[in-house]
Amino acid sequence: MTKIETGTEELLCELQQRVAVVTLNKPDKKNALGDILTPALRALLPQLEQRTDVGCVMITGAGNAFCSGGDVSEMGNKGAPSKLRTREERIEDLTEKQRQLTGCLYNLAKPTVAALPGAAAGAGLSIALACDIRIASDNAFLMTAFRNIGLTGDYGATWFLPKLIGLARAKSLFFHSPRLSAVEAQNIGLVDRVFQQTTFREEALAYAAAIAMGPTQALTKMKQNLQSGVGSTLDAALGVEATNMIDAGGSEEAREAISAFMAKRTPNFHENKSN
Repeated sequence: MTKIETGTEELLCELQQRVAVVTLNKPDKKNALGDILTPALRALLPQLEQRTDVGCVMITGAGNAFCSGGDVSEMGNKGAPSKLRTREERIEDLTEKQRQLTGCLYNLAKPTVAALPGAAAGAGLSIALACDIRIASDNAFLMTAFRNIGLTGDYGATWFLPKLIGLARAKSLFFHSPRLSAVEAQNIGLVDRVFQQTTFREEALAYAAAIAMGPTQALTKMKQNLQSGVGSTLDAALGVEATNMIDAGGSEEAREAISAFMAKRTPNFHENKSN
């Protein structure tokens, strides 16, 4: 296990089995986003993307929650003087902050997993939705929550959710803001696997490690294929697939996979598995 410095105890990061385990660490506030935690997470993601010893990024939360969204107690201070005085300045500032967090997370070159030990609500749900895959403890729940505080949604939730479950169902989750159990979320495709609460963290790490130990370059290109294909024509998608397939075919990863297949052994894409 290798500790990766984040600059604050509100955000922890450890490297285990090529998985960068990123832990939102404000359990007393259900890991709510705030003026220390959120900038630290923005700064950390590009660093993890550049590390060759990271094969997968898993974001989770300390205690019994993933992330309850923005810290409402900080929202109450909106009347305080701000350096951003105009509406346009505030829009530009929030747009850039969103791009640097969930935008960066969605486009990260490494596979990403959101591991939900408990509640994922508001902007916390947005972070989970920005990840490639979501897994959950059997006592977790998901909730849009924005209507409950008179807000409309941010950090990409209104973009991610319709693409994952369809527009009409996404509208229902926003308009009614129901508390969706882990099993209910799994049934509509929001969550891939549900694990028991007692073994959740161990099984979540094993789930992410199975990805991290795979062919990193090929997984990166797979992610590129899938995400670019969502908003493109079939013809354009075929071109991206062909480019990545040819490039992957000449890689060391492909040679190792073919060699392992011929020898009837498990491929070893990473010589050092001790992290």
